[in-house]
Amino acid sequence: MFEKSFITDCEGPLTLNDNAFEISAKFIEDGGELFRILSLYDDYLVDIVKKENYKAGNTLKLILPFFVVEKLTNSDFIDFSKNNIYAVSDSKFLLEYLKEAMNTYIVSTSYGQYIEAVSDYMEVPFENTFYTDVDIDSLQLNDEEIQKVKEFKKLILDNPDDYELFDDIFFGQIAKMGIYDKIKDIEVVGGQGKKLAIDKIIERDGIDIDEILYIGDSITDVEPLEFARKNNGISISFNGNEYPLKVAEIAVVSPSAVTTAVIANVYAENDKKKVLEFIEDYNISQDLEKLFDDYNIDEKIRNRFFSVFASDYPLIQTVTDENFEDILKVSKEMRNNIRGQDIGGLG
Repeated sequence: MFEKSFITDCEGPLTLNDNAFEISAKFIEDGGELFRILSLYDDYLVDIVKKENYKAGNTLKLILPFFVVEKLTNSDFIDFSKNNIYAVSDSKFLLEYLKEAMNTYIVSTSYGQYIEAVSDYMEVPFENTFYTDVDIDSLQLNDEEIQKVKEFKKLILDNPDDYELFDDIFFGQIAKMGIYDKIKDIEVVGGQGKKLAIDKIIERDGIDIDEILYIGDSITDVEPLEFARKNNGISISFNGNEYPLKVAEIAVVSPSAVTTAVIANVYAENDKKKVLEFIEDYNISQDLEKLFDDYNIDEKIRNRFFSVFASDYPLIQTVTDENFEDILKVSKEMRNNIRGQDIGGLG
């Protein structure tokens, strides 16, 4: 075990995917729009209603009856996931460094079928990944229920802002179906679910709670970012929207994961204070190559950074009330540019 631990979300910091959105768009007619509407409803339940026992990322549960209507199987999930991994530039480079420098974990809201495909692709041990475990083959609807779910889909698409209607559909009518007993028991690894996954890592591997670098980009990362920051760790919003940016101490806006590797390298070799000093110096330096020499940045990381960024260097800043709106603007722009408007706009 290393002294420090790197824990990251998958979709955003490592890959450009939103796997559940993409499965929806591929296999359900108007499925992309359906997922987008349900994602906004999910944000509403978490951020506005603060629904009891409801976790950020539960869109992955809300969409399941619509997958069952289309007769999707675990094999469909696996095959699609293996053939549709779009990595953030230099994410494999980042993980190759991390495996030699820090304990490394992926904690993702995504379905396990996708995370297994990503762990194979990124060469991260699957036992060091945490994900939403769904056995789609075990979920069933009878003919009458299938017809009702088809009607629900049309109602949702026709009334995208009617959250009272959604409440009745998901917590009234679908809750009376046999499928609900299995869906309600699914533990979504999002928000508090990610924090619980970190608790498992701490207990299983004995990592230090004050030696964690956590990186995320969405509403499902709020709780683990808060945990890392509260315990004097490193909390980073990577091309994040407003949710992680409100709680993370550090913002990174970059098309390449090598920027994260720079921060991880400084942290692995030093402490949090040194990371914050580096960020301050980074923002006033007139000679970044000399700065990287002064901080003894790993040669491979240094060379890769300056081969990616000959100029127009990426944003690395500590987040304050004064710079929050400026960072949010460029962060969301980067998020949408590299992930696409449809995926980048999801919570």
